Amino acid sequence: MSSPHTVETTGPAAPGGLADSARELAEGRATSVEQVSAALERIEASRHRLNAFRQVRAEAALAEAAEADRRLAAGERLPLLGVPVAVKDDTDVLGMPTYFGCDGDLPAATADSEAVRRLRAAGAVIVGKTNACELGQWPFTEGRAFGATRNPWHTGHTPGGSSGGSAAAVAAGLVPAALGSDGAGSVRIPAAWTHLVGIKPQRGRISVHPYSDAFQGLTVNGPLARTVADAALLLDAVAGSHPDDPYRPPPVAAADAARREPGRLRIALAWRPPLTLTGSAPHPEVRRAVLDLAQALARLGHDVEAARPRYGLIGLGFVPRATAGIAELAARHPAPALLDPRTRSALRTGTRLGGRAVRAAREREVHQHRRIGAFFRRPQSRGAGYDVLLTPTTALPPPPIGRFDGLSAWRTDLAMAETCPYAWPWNVLGWPGINVPAGFTSAGLPVGAQLLGPSRSEEQLISLAAQLEADRRWYEHRPPAPDGI
Repeated sequence: MSSPHTVETTGPAAPGGLADSARELAEGRATSVEQVSAALERIEASRHRLNAFRQVRAEAALAEAAEADRRLAAGERLPLLGVPVAVKDDTDVLGMPTYFGCDGDLPAATADSEAVRRLRAAGAVIVGKTNACELGQWPFTEGRAFGATRNPWHTGHTPGGSSGGSAAAVAAGLVPAALGSDGAGSVRIPAAWTHLVGIKPQRGRISVHPYSDAFQGLTVNGPLARTVADAALLLDAVAGSHPDDPYRPPPVAAADAARREPGRLRIALAWRPPLTLTGSAPHPEVRRAVLDLAQALARLGHDVEAARPRYGLIGLGFVPRATAGIAELAARHPAPALLDPRTRSALRTGTRLGGRAVRAAREREVHQHRRIGAFFRRPQSRGAGYDVLLTPTTALPPPPIGRFDGLSAWRTDLAMAETCPYAWPWNVLGWPGINVPAGFTSAGLPVGAQLLGPSRSEEQLISLAAQLEADRRWYEHRPPAPDGI
């Protein structure tokens, strides 16, 4: 677990986590104005080094913090009352443009998204919106509109994408937790590359309204945090549907699950990703870290064995939906010429593959659920099948900044498939998964592993991740603090 770039900051100087921050406020050991002011100072101090935020709500956030302090003093208690958090810049916040990584003048949102509405209802103070690559397409957070967001562990490398700004902000301690979104691994990949817990919940668990079928059902919102308990707390706070949402899974109690033992589980370790035509295989240091984590799971009493899920041609269910989703968003941009040439290429492809191809791709989901679902144990069953699938989150460690510069759309797609072949199938299925930190490369770069489950298995995955965290204590390792923080 050690890293040459690790700074052990478990003492009082370290910014607190989400639960700790909420507890400090509820017990009167800090004020919301103090917490929010400190977060804003850290954001500003890190702006040139990390570039995690696209927009900051300094004046509004401080006013909301002052109101939160009045409510706390009056005895009101809510899960996140007065706690500073961040959201990704694909999320509508009243009065702010939703750039989603794009250049140009975009109108301000006329209403909060459902996820932001729920964050506010839980008492959270949103300090700003974090950078994302253009329309969330790539596993890096770079673009002409905002520059490059950098990895706090090594600023020459990407924190991943597309929720790279949220991941960088949490990993660097700018905020205790943040919301991201995941359409092909966009929460789990940056979590892996910044040493965080990142939860991709069941489709519909967290509303994406007003984009209620975002990217043809591929994209979900999810939390990024340093601990399982913090990620679970944020998930509970923001979970729930909007009346117009097409997906409405029954509620879960994520925070309770983080305090529960998972029981003895049968865990499959899979190295081979779905067919990507790139011959992807995990980097030796990624393989070493994930194998070490698998051995820890076995030591904790679980049955861990190598296995191979029957993915089939699941990519046929992904490509039409993903490109159609990009096309739908790109078509709304008021100045398409400002979009990256690769985005315009995806717009053309998505337009061609729309309609019949997308309908066929979505119809395949039933068969994919049946085929891959057979890999898992049935609920309440003691029969054959696995409880959890363990894979690397990415095949490679975080690439250097600029690794994808100047590539054509096709070559970018190939490089993405080679680097990140493991995450996207669970977006096609709509099932939950969690990235957990797996360790570091010899150069001090974080890598992660995925715990993947069948439909609506968040509670089991969270319990297992919490058990693993208690053993591995990954939250004790943090990157060097940016200058001035």
